Amino acid sequence: MTDRDDRVKRGREYEKLAATFFEQQGYQVLERNWQAGHKEIDLIIRNENQIIFVEVKSSRTPNFGHPAERVDQRKISNLVSAARQYLLAKNISGTDLRFDVVTFSEGRLEHFPNAFPAE
Repeated sequence: MTDRDDRVKRGREYEKLAATFFEQQGYQVLERNWQAGHKEIDLIIRNENQIIFVEVKSSRTPNFGHPAERVDQRKISNLVSAARQYLLAKNISGTDLRFDVVTFSEGRLEHFPNAFPAE
């Protein structure tokens, strides 16, 4: 297994843990790893009349800063663009939108609701 394969596998495991975190709060997981061209949304969640687009980040070591710091402006633009494509593809309108970030650092889950606005 290559380093990239290992990172992808670990990332998928953290995404499952994040999905479980939301499900335990009564939220409904609509999609996992939804693709819009080369862009991907890790999780798409529904909570009543709200659609939540979730980016999951992790790090094994604190040497490179907190994982949330890797959600930069380019990543935010890609997520917002992919979210718009999702809403069009699923013909969803009239719902509130939210963008959350879930991080795993040293095995600890942190949830950042409303991490950034929908540009």
